[in-house]
Amino acid sequence: MLVQYFVPHKYSLLAYQNVLDWMQIIYLFTLMVGALSFIKIQSKKIALKDKNWGFSVISLLGLLVMVIFGLFIGMGKDSAFLWVFDHFQAPMQTTMFSLLAFFVASAAYRGFRARSWEATLLLIVATIVMLGKVPLSNSISELIPKGAEWIINVPSMAARRGILIGIGLGSISTSLRIILGIERTYLGRG
Repeated sequence: MLVQYFVPHKYSLLAYQNVLDWMQIIYLFTLMVGALSFIKIQSKKIALKDKNWGFSVISLLGLLVMVIFGLFIGMGKDSAFLWVFDHFQAPMQTTMFSLLAFFVASAAYRGFRARSWEATLLLIVATIVMLGKVPLSNSISELIPKGAEWIINVPSMAARRGILIGIGLGSISTSLRIILGIERTYLGRG
């Protein structure tokens, strides 16, 4: 995928487009496998009256309603699918992210206590970045917003790239484990 940026030849562009087409096909099949696996696992929980099996009923009903709204009633600007998404899915996501904010604040409190030089450095950098993102920082010094932008664009970008590479390698290794049959937890087994 990266080669076509460095070798803008018609064959590399053709290969790039071919890979994109195959990715969409594979994505569709993995979506179907995931949906069927979800239905199988939730149905098993309902049949066995497993702990919290009522949540499985609600999950399957939600999936069924969204499929019906999406496929049969239609998708458009004023569709039932979009209404359910806007009035159920979006508020639930907002709730989850607001809960996440409390966990982040708790972790920040524990991480920003200056017990070692690394924690002190983290505290100083976080203070510069937070100050650099508020309008008040320009009145204090013009260097604070510039320093915050440099921290975000240079050292933080390196960390983000490392995390993305780690996510990619983890996804590849997990996919290979599932394809080779080594990983079976997705089937509901330990």
